Amino acid sequence: MLFVSFASFVSKALLVGIASTTAAQAEDKLRVGLMLPYTGTYAALGNAITNGFKLQVEGNGGKLGGRTVEFFTVDDESDPAKATENVNKLVKRDRVDVLVGTVHSGVAMAMAKVARETNTLMVVPNAGADELTGPLCAPNIFRSSFSNWQSSYAMGREVAARKHKTVVTLTWKYAAGQQSVDGFKEAFEKEGGKVVKELTLPFPNVEFQPFLTEIAALKPDAVFVFFAGAGAVKFVKDYAAAGLRTSIPLYASGFLTDGTLEAMGEAGQGLVTTLHYADGILNAQNQSFRLRYAKAYKVQPDVYAVQGFDAAQLLDIGLTAAGGDVTRRAELQKAMETAQIASPRGTFTLSRAHNPVQDIYLRKAEGKENKLVAVSIKALADPARGCKM
Repeated sequence: MLFVSFASFVSKALLVGIASTTAAQAEDKLRVGLMLPYTGTYAALGNAITNGFKLQVEGNGGKLGGRTVEFFTVDDESDPAKATENVNKLVKRDRVDVLVGTVHSGVAMAMAKVARETNTLMVVPNAGADELTGPLCAPNIFRSSFSNWQSSYAMGREVAARKHKTVVTLTWKYAAGQQSVDGFKEAFEKEGGKVVKELTLPFPNVEFQPFLTEIAALKPDAVFVFFAGAGAVKFVKDYAAAGLRTSIPLYASGFLTDGTLEAMGEAGQGLVTTLHYADGILNAQNQSFRLRYAKAYKVQPDVYAVQGFDAAQLLDIGLTAAGGDVTRRAELQKAMETAQIASPRGTFTLSRAHNPVQDIYLRKAEGKENKLVAVSIKALADPARGCKM
């Protein structure tokens, strides 16, 4: 009788202990590390991503997967040389459960290496480095944005369809710029065009005049560029001031004009770009998102805000499937891999390499908006070259 009573006591104690542990885990805050640029050329992009991410979290009552979110932030300054030190501040010092970052492709690749080594869950809300869903792909690394190849490949097809035969390209000499040019060139030359010269300058240099002079001398049918943020504003103004807008059409992936049109003024009007988001997309998610974002932050959202918003949506799906427990990695990752994200850009899924399979839109800059013209390519998947996952 004494044995039965003791056994019953132990059983009840174990059950109470398990219940207490489960309750404590549910009450623990989810530690989310935001590593983004908050100063420098890409500061506006980092702030927009942060705003979009937090908008989704706030819409969930401050939670992801049922757990209250605690944020830890690091300004990565878009500096690859500081990237490993910065990401370790979040992983080792702050012991975050999830890494969210970043904008600069070089910084993101360093983040991904640390995430792979430490098996930290990571979501990339912007950086399009092809390597992230190529050679650096991993079960714990996801992207809610794009690959550099995607929007530029679409623009290569669009420029060829306009019967342009020769193109000069110009970009900053770093991963995002080079891979965007490569994607454009692959599609453009497949359709019979020719990239006659590839021009580059160091990031974040904005001394464009020598390159504009060279473009004028080469007289290509068109120019394709990859710039973003403050550098994009400077380039577009300089291109117009040099008188090239009226003689040599300018094309770009949509980062040239997203979040920059107001600063560009008249110089930006009429620019044609391709991207996975456009201001005039007519779906319930986009209309609701734009209203909520404008109300919360007193500005209109751009593609960077959308990508931050969707990063939080993707994490919420995974964490909900795992009961908020980031250690239940198999369930969490499977839910994220098979998710259908009801995004402001339109519903998208993820490829085997964890990159969005999404529509790429043709847009035209009118006023302060990148107006939707047409779907350039439907459900475009990145080729994920080098991914062994």
